Amino acid sequence: MPRSTKVVVASAAAGALALGVGVGIAGFASADPTTTPSPNPSASASADPVRGGPGRDGHRGGPGRGVADTDLTQQLADKLGVTEAEVTQALQEIREANRPAKPSTAPSADPSAKPTRPDPAEREAALAKALASELGIDEAKVTKALDEIKTARQVERAAELKTRLDAAVKDGTLTQAEADAVTKAIEKGVIGGR
Repeated sequence: MPRSTKVVVASAAAGALALGVGVGIAGFASADPTTTPSPNPSASASADPVRGGPGRDGHRGGPGRGVADTDLTQQLADKLGVTEAEVTQALQEIREANRPAKPSTAPSADPSAKPTRPDPAEREAALAKALASELGIDEAKVTKALDEIKTARQVERAAELKTRLDAAVKDGTLTQAEADAVTKAIEKGVIGGR
């Protein structure tokens, strides 16, 4: 595989992993906190805990995907001093209150206008405010808990990425310089959605 192809593949893989950090806590407000049974992974499915997929805590990860949300709900409950059921109920009420209306069938005034995505920081602040209100807890305490959980997840993802990059260097898929470049690109926000 040519060197430039290796760099592109490694960059794309690292970018996809880092993009998950961007989803993080901000996407949780619209996630379904209920867990649904997932099929057992097949014998050919990856069970590598570093690369995710079936086998990594039994889920593929991301908002609304089972174990990750259960973990987040439990972490929030522990940090806020409430029950997991209270956090789950509060999040369901927030989601229901923020459910988007059905899109209008009328043509837009400006058909070339592209929908804009809300700012992640604004979404996180809105989630903290709504969760604090639903639980009757100080907003600063909720914000701090969400920030701590988000930071811990980012550290975990960075460690997982480092493990994957180190393995790619050891296997000869990437050089150390290429792995360092991927890490630097993520840290500088060139790839990874931030």
